[in-house]
Amino acid sequence: MLKISRVTRRFGSTVAVNGVEVEIREGEMVGVIGRSGAGKSTLLRMINRLIDPSEGVISFNGVEVSALKGAALRRWQRDCAMIFQQFNLVPRLDVLTNVLLGRLNHRSTAVNLLNIYSREERLQAIAALERLDIAQTALQRAGTLSGGQQQRVAIARALMQEPKMILADEPIASLDPLNAKVVMDSLADINAREGITVITNLHTLDTARHYCSRVIGMAKGAVVFNGVPEELTSEAVRTIYGGEGGSQDVIPEAITSTSIHTPASSHAGKPQLEPALAG
Repeated sequence: MLKISRVTRRFGSTVAVNGVEVEIREGEMVGVIGRSGAGKSTLLRMINRLIDPSEGVISFNGVEVSALKGAALRRWQRDCAMIFQQFNLVPRLDVLTNVLLGRLNHRSTAVNLLNIYSREERLQAIAALERLDIAQTALQRAGTLSGGQQQRVAIARALMQEPKMILADEPIASLDPLNAKVVMDSLADINAREGITVITNLHTLDTARHYCSRVIGMAKGAVVFNGVPEELTSEAVRTIYGGEGGSQDVIPEAITSTSIHTPASSHAGKPQLEPALAG
């Protein structure tokens, strides 16, 4: 279990995350929603320890993640894979090598410096690309791929880490609706088949309702909603998106229309993403 206890992050006089208390069980797929600047990305980066909390404790299965250093911290960042909005690939390297970089924290520094990968690692990387239906791009430079393809390469790289948890920071924000659906389907499949915990920041409520078993809503750095999609009433949505006064007129248009019905649990089979709300 991931436990976040009274976690706060300050940047100078600005409080980006304010006293967050959340527990996430193993195997959950959780969507974190809220307006830009609500603290979603800062929260994920603290979980992965890309940045440190100003106050509070983050723990995983009883281990205080927020206190880890050195080799223990590197092991945690291996176990807690991060997927970014802008992919974070090395554009000049081929796709296969980018995926193999997911093995770095499994290997010695000397072997990494020599840039030598075993046959088993290469086969594992190709299998990850095949799973994401992009094996045909293995020898292309990553920078030549479309945004949707690059994000699938980033997911394949995360799988190479053999993680216990995947954190996806706005993974579909820069993608068109079709590629957004492919990426979200891939994350949902990994969560369902491997039982890997997935925590993903999302701009659109509809996406969270379709794909996530639990939704956390943030506003001004604080958690203002934590529940199943069925509990996302119009009032809850206004609390998340409506600003201090909960005013209807500042809720994004897409959210005030068709996106606050048909909870995730009502969809049979693989979840479908509404194209109009994918962006």
